Amino acid sequence: MVKFSKELEAQLIPEWKDAFVNYWQLKKNVKNIKLSRRTAETQEKHDFGVSILDPIRYVTKRITNRFYGSADKNEILEVENKSKGRDVENLCQTEQDQLFSEENEVKLFFERLDEELYKVDQFYQTRESEFLERGEILNKQLQILLQLKQILNDRRRKSLQSKSDAGILPRSNSGFVRSSSDCSDSEVEFMETSPETSPASDVNGVNFIGSAARSKTKKGKPNMAMRIDIPITAPTRAIATATSMLWEDLVNNPKKDGPGDFINRKKIQCAQKMIRGAFVELYRGLGLLKTFSSLNMVAFTKILKKFDKVSKQEASGSYLKVVKRSHFISSDKVVRMGDEVESIFTKHFTNDDRKKAMKFLRPQLHKASHMLSFLVGLFTGCFVTLFSVYAMLAHLSGMFSTTEVDYMETVYPVFSMFALLSLHLFLYGCNLFMWKSTRINYNFIFEFSPSTALKSRDAFLICTVFMTTVVSAMVIHLLLRSSGFSPDQVDTIPGTLFLFFIGLLIWPFNNFYRSSRYCFIRVIRNIIYSPFYKVLMVDFFMADQLTSQIPLLRHMESTACYFLAGSFRTHQYETCKSGKLYRELAYVISFLPYYWRAMQCARRWFDEGDINHLANLGKYVSAMVAAGARITFSRQPTQLWLVMVITTSSVATVYQLYWDFVKDWGLLNPKSKNPWLRDELILKNKSIYYLSIALNLVLRLAWVETVMRFNVRIFESRMLDFLLASLEIIRRGHWNFYRLENEHLNNVGKFRAVKTVPLPFREMDWDD
Repeated sequence: MVKFSKELEAQLIPEWKDAFVNYWQLKKNVKNIKLSRRTAETQEKHDFGVSILDPIRYVTKRITNRFYGSADKNEILEVENKSKGRDVENLCQTEQDQLFSEENEVKLFFERLDEELYKVDQFYQTRESEFLERGEILNKQLQILLQLKQILNDRRRKSLQSKSDAGILPRSNSGFVRSSSDCSDSEVEFMETSPETSPASDVNGVNFIGSAARSKTKKGKPNMAMRIDIPITAPTRAIATATSMLWEDLVNNPKKDGPGDFINRKKIQCAQKMIRGAFVELYRGLGLLKTFSSLNMVAFTKILKKFDKVSKQEASGSYLKVVKRSHFISSDKVVRMGDEVESIFTKHFTNDDRKKAMKFLRPQLHKASHMLSFLVGLFTGCFVTLFSVYAMLAHLSGMFSTTEVDYMETVYPVFSMFALLSLHLFLYGCNLFMWKSTRINYNFIFEFSPSTALKSRDAFLICTVFMTTVVSAMVIHLLLRSSGFSPDQVDTIPGTLFLFFIGLLIWPFNNFYRSSRYCFIRVIRNIIYSPFYKVLMVDFFMADQLTSQIPLLRHMESTACYFLAGSFRTHQYETCKSGKLYRELAYVISFLPYYWRAMQCARRWFDEGDINHLANLGKYVSAMVAAGARITFSRQPTQLWLVMVITTSSVATVYQLYWDFVKDWGLLNPKSKNPWLRDELILKNKSIYYLSIALNLVLRLAWVETVMRFNVRIFESRMLDFLLASLEIIRRGHWNFYRLENEHLNNVGKFRAVKTVPLPFREMDWDD
């Protein structure tokens, strides 16, 4: 049977952990009571020895406790409840001195219990007030949306009627036309407009038909206006400005026909999706609050039973009455509001289809399948076996000798690209495993859907299938080449494999992790179009991964050039290794990941106004300068460029190390209670953090190899490049864990367990 302490730790909300009752500390208090009583009994026996009257004393004591203890148990706790207005306080004052004056540990236990009850109750009230306020705001947003949809319906109906009267179109009451939307990742369903909602109705004091917007004050100026404030993810700010103007034109001139109808319907879809997402998050928050209430109630019950067992008193009944009268148990506002959200969501977003509504509100998590574990093991065994076969065949055929230069120049970039990508996938699977083991809520941080997000075994399966396929192609390629097939036929295998994986990535059918593949494509799109897209956590996290995959991008460029230029037929691989275009591409590819990341920092500074983002931008600019100096030095190994490489790389490394340790990991705090770490640590073994700091420092210095200029053969040179690229990916996978640990602890410190979805409508003064 699992102990409740472990069950509580497994079920509690990680971001609200500090708000839960400190069950573990209360257990220590109970244990201290037990130890103190045991000490007292030992002392009593030591003072009076063993007597034949001890059984009589024991029976007398039990009878006394039974008859008098029950009469006095209601006097153990005296609770003073002060409930006035918004400030509701539960002050639990226990009269321990009457019954337990001789036992300080009991007094300390009840003092701690009072503090924990007050803490839990206050947190619940605060969160309840926030969710109730959020619910009122969402209700207003929904009413405004219904009004706006009615406006557009009326405009379209009048337009169709006028055209029908003119003999252009037949009359129709079709309402909205379903259209795609850039703000939606999937098809957005339209709500049914409530028949009670008329265009002339007032929404919370604001008439949205335009009469209030055009109403005049005494000075002849408009009093209030409603304005849509939907984030538009367009490549230019001009489009956002134009659509905003068209939207305001719709509100202020509802009878006017114009070319902006499609964009207005598009913005309605965006607003609807945002409000729908906000309702889902509100419902999720209400569910978390109900879980918070029930778990704390069970915790109080369990700890009081432990106290009764140890102290041989019956205090649990009296204290539990106090707990049940507390706001976090007695209030039913959260339950009623959850029912209201279900009703509203079902009516307006799923056309009264409750089953469909529950798919949004309560998404079912896929249980881990044993078949998945079996497949991971199967493909791992296949990969190890095939790679051993390939290594033996390559050695026997002499493919790694100096005479087979073309093999290393043509095949190595393709297969090493796949190997580096597989290594990154494997480390991501390790990250997922560690994040889950340490209860880091990575799905919430990345805003992933828990029902479709990759699990660690999913990542391992993708990685093993990927590498098994790649090594199989390598073995087939080597066998065909050794059997005398012409190179122009054999060397199409790597290119075919490359195209196969690209096709699999964009495969439109709903199999083989389509949601994850399309999410990856969207994130890459956002990175490429930086800074024109609003930067989310997953965007700059992925961009950081790309800064560690510059060798992979270089290999992709070489592979594309090799096949597009037709070099696989002529085996003139020098075509893609020389010329001005190649040199320029080398610089561009080395700069791109740092450029994208720098542009993301610029966009975040523009959106948030935090100067730290500009400082982070400087880090990536220094990395770009260092990368350019190293590339130039590899082509012009002069003393001047050697000094430039050492200088720029040293500056960039110090900059990066500072940001890794202080900003991204939150470590190196001299005032921390954990020396040079941080106050809160997820891993219990502190030495792991110090080892991680040292490892990150060593791996950040891998650029030193570029200035050492080892005199090795082409095979050893390629293997050295692959080793250094692998070490950088390992460093990035190692960095990932601590980066998300720090982000998670920031969420815990702010009790941030529910995503705040931006809302489309806001009230503002006309002058604004």
